Amino acid sequence: MSGPAAGTAVAATTTDVVCLGESMVTFLPSQPGRLADVPSFGRGIGGAESNVACALAAAGHRAAWVGRVGADGFGDHLVETIASYGVDTSAVRRDPVRPTGIYFRTATDRGTDTHEVAYYRAGSAASAMSPANVPYEELFAGRVLHLSGITAALSGDCLALLRELTAARPGRPLVSFDVNHRPHLWRGGDADASVLLELARRADLVFVGEDEAEEAWGIVGAEAIRAAVPEPSVLVVKRGSAGATVFASGLRPGPRSSNAGGAECAPGARSAEGGGAEDAAADATGPDTVTHVPALHVDVVAAVGAGDAFAAGFLSATLRGLPVRDRARHGHLMAAAVLTVPGDLTEPPARDHADRLVALGDDAWGTLRLGPGWTAADRASEEVRTP
Repeated sequence: MSGPAAGTAVAATTTDVVCLGESMVTFLPSQPGRLADVPSFGRGIGGAESNVACALAAAGHRAAWVGRVGADGFGDHLVETIASYGVDTSAVRRDPVRPTGIYFRTATDRGTDTHEVAYYRAGSAASAMSPANVPYEELFAGRVLHLSGITAALSGDCLALLRELTAARPGRPLVSFDVNHRPHLWRGGDADASVLLELARRADLVFVGEDEAEEAWGIVGAEAIRAAVPEPSVLVVKRGSAGATVFASGLRPGPRSSNAGGAECAPGARSAEGGGAEDAAADATGPDTVTHVPALHVDVVAAVGAGDAFAAGFLSATLRGLPVRDRARHGHLMAAAVLTVPGDLTEPPARDHADRLVALGDDAWGTLRLGPGWTAADRASEEVRTP
């Protein structure tokens, strides 16, 4: 079968967010330096979409990860590790022929010239995902379907799958799309730019870095990015240390309806009674509200995984029906949790702890500085000081 069957029924949801994409076993260096000089590596996991799923599950949401891994030990490790965060991995498929992808990276920041990544993912099990072999009922079973541009770069079949999943259809869940431009995954030309712009314009909620929009699309500035991507009801432009600017169109105030699990529905998210993308499209007819939320001062240990954590924090607050400013602040806090550890994943702050920080006044938020171990701090030991 190619694509979802016409009139595919979507049952009352028991899942908050379904994330689809490739996850890989990552080997983290034991010390700084060139890959050629690092004597040993520790094993972890990495993958934009599975990172989001793990962070959401750790924050108390019902998250599922859908992917394809090899019938090998690395595939076992991935599925077991992701499941250990509380993520539903029941829809993961095992490929009897293709291997699970792996990669090695240096300890330096991805944005520096000394950062190295060695990928062994060509021909991986995940690159074989296609409209013909994914479990559509599971993908459409959540209130939100989270995707990223990385998947589109893996193969022609993966791109076809993302086009299927972002196509407008009745009962489609809110589609969250993180642009995640990775030039090294694309095979030259301008195809990556046009594809990522196409997919972003088909989504309901979009995350894009100001730097990657300039690199991929030649567009400079948050307002210009919004002009190029006008369709999503919510566009989040991440601006690094400058913070984030959120464009939200037609957000309806007031209480949200409850879904099957009792969580609040945000605008565009499907309640148990249905809706979803159709509601999001209706929201997009209203004028934009523009909200700028400054970033936090963070003592960074490693910058890998911060974008995925920001998306998870923003989605978590969206699922709770919080105001736009609070959604972005939760994104910054979740990113700060990852920035202060060496790997892609960490335990997020407790919800009441995060809520207290989000509720700070603008001046206190602007002087908050977070370092390693801050997520375990109680209220009495929170460090609020001028950097």
